[in-house]
Amino acid sequence: MTASPLFEFALLSFISMFTMVNPIGVVPVFTAMTAKLSPQESHRVARKATLTGMVILLAFALTGQWIFRFFSISVDSLRVVGGVIFFFMGYEMLQARLTRTQFDDETNHEYINDIAITPLGIPIICGPGAITTSILLMNESDSAMEYGIVIGIIVGIMLFTYLLLLGAKQVTHIIGENGNKVMLRLMGLIVMVIAVEFFFAGLTPIVRKMLSGG
Repeated sequence: MTASPLFEFALLSFISMFTMVNPIGVVPVFTAMTAKLSPQESHRVARKATLTGMVILLAFALTGQWIFRFFSISVDSLRVVGGVIFFFMGYEMLQARLTRTQFDDETNHEYINDIAITPLGIPIICGPGAITTSILLMNESDSAMEYGIVIGIIVGIMLFTYLLLLGAKQVTHIIGENGNKVMLRLMGLIVMVIAVEFFFAGLTPIVRKMLSGG
């Protein structure tokens, strides 16, 4: 009986983080941006980008409560804003829209350092949705086990993203352009459903407080 709530929390956390990070959706963007790089250079970009995303997500997850207190932000307000962000992100994913960045004339070393941090690390891998999700999940954790689950899921998804990017060209070839669009639309639908849940979970307490005159 005690394992069921933990399993449900872990499943919700995994689905929320996975759809926000969207490792499969990162693949075509990564492939396009590293098309002119050698395999070794592509691997360096993948390693630095996923490490950047993981550090930022963990930092926000661990300091989220302090940020709330410092800026006087309520969890319910963040749920509402997060729901709106997720909904628009999900809508764009439902349209199978992908960000493209062109290769310019800077050196490979400068290009690798540039794209690994931004836009790949931020905001493609670690975007506003993923950051908001990490903060919300940590604030909804009630025990050390749940805190550990969230941290483990963040690390696990970043590791999966890294491994996926290492074989990005093979994955793109296997899935194909149409397959990637189908996956993107499916994840977009899931994100929009999560967005509605987050929005009303945050809005309901706010409306109740307003009606009670609190």
